[in-house]
Amino acid sequence: MRSLIFEPFSGAAGDMILASLIGLGADREKVRETIESAVDVSVSVGSVNKRGIEAVDVKVHATRETHHRHYYELVDVIKSAGLPAGVEQSALGVFAIMGEAESKIHGLPLEELHFHEVGQNDALADVIGSCFAFHEIAADAVLCTAVNVGGGKLKAAHGMMAVPAPATLEILKSSGLFFYGSGNRELLTPTGAALLAYFSKPVENIPRGRVVSIGYGAGDADTEDPNVLRSMLMDLRDTLSRDIIEVLETNVDDVTGEVLGNLFDRLLSAGARDVTITPTTMKKGRTGHIIKVITKPQDSDHVARVLMKETGTLGVRVIPTKHRYVADRRIEKVDVSIRGEIFEVAVKIAQDRTGEILHMSAEYEDCRKVAEKSRIPLKEVMRRVEEEAWERFA
Repeated sequence: MRSLIFEPFSGAAGDMILASLIGLGADREKVRETIESAVDVSVSVGSVNKRGIEAVDVKVHATRETHHRHYYELVDVIKSAGLPAGVEQSALGVFAIMGEAESKIHGLPLEELHFHEVGQNDALADVIGSCFAFHEIAADAVLCTAVNVGGGKLKAAHGMMAVPAPATLEILKSSGLFFYGSGNRELLTPTGAALLAYFSKPVENIPRGRVVSIGYGAGDADTEDPNVLRSMLMDLRDTLSRDIIEVLETNVDDVTGEVLGNLFDRLLSAGARDVTITPTTMKKGRTGHIIKVITKPQDSDHVARVLMKETGTLGVRVIPTKHRYVADRRIEKVDVSIRGEIFEVAVKIAQDRTGEILHMSAEYEDCRKVAEKSRIPLKEVMRRVEEEAWERFA
């Protein structure tokens, strides 16, 4: 799978994303022509050395000063630019992410919302150029490791604010991107956050694969570490994570249902990852059960001891499994409206290493409480929660 991976160890801004994509192979002349035909700016693409790293440097020069724009003015600029359909759709999507974040922060509907910094022509140019470059690269998947947002304070239109800026933080919250703070200045801008949020899925580590090409996009900051955004095109070999487990198994024929019921909790507390108990017929026609436990190798001894103490079995078989494919999992929260009341419910999201979502499941305990309070059947609550989760995160 041909995947584009961002490593924002020194943050990300619109011009850095655009520059790194050009470094990966997006046609700089086509990018420049697209931007200049859509926005009243001129664009230069060169290179600069950032503390020993040669990086692509994109400069957007506004031919005239622009003031803040209302959200729908930006929409009109993009729709009237004559962009390819996919690029237009992406640019509108990126500004929608920023608009929703600003709307929530200021408590204003979109039609009353106006942008300061991100309403300028250079921000429009960064978004349109980056969207064009993303579509030209045409990766099968776009991934992003944890973003360094920087630290300290920044001067915004509304005064001094802590890093990250409120709009940036809201975008990070909605997107689920991983981030951390290091440094004494803003490293992740709202435009950079919105572009990453729109195009990429979060990953904790770089998946296994082969690097095809590398791009470095220069930022404007003068930092102790190179202020560049590194991107890679990779041919990923594994899209699912792997881990190493052992399967413990034993047969019992003289254990009551009450003991077996208690056994589940005892084994899970001891480190078991999963427990199954299957009825079976044993020698001399006696009824019994096969107990199977999945655990990590380092927990096997302790789990086996608990199994012996709780059931009285005299032996536990160990079935080593060198590799097990597993989905990466994370917990997110969704708000669901039921009978006029808003409930927050946890959802478990399973995805592969490219960020593609494989499954979503509502957490039972949260749904049970909602069902009890709203007097709605549990299965209907779970259906609504999962439907909302697919709408938000897929």
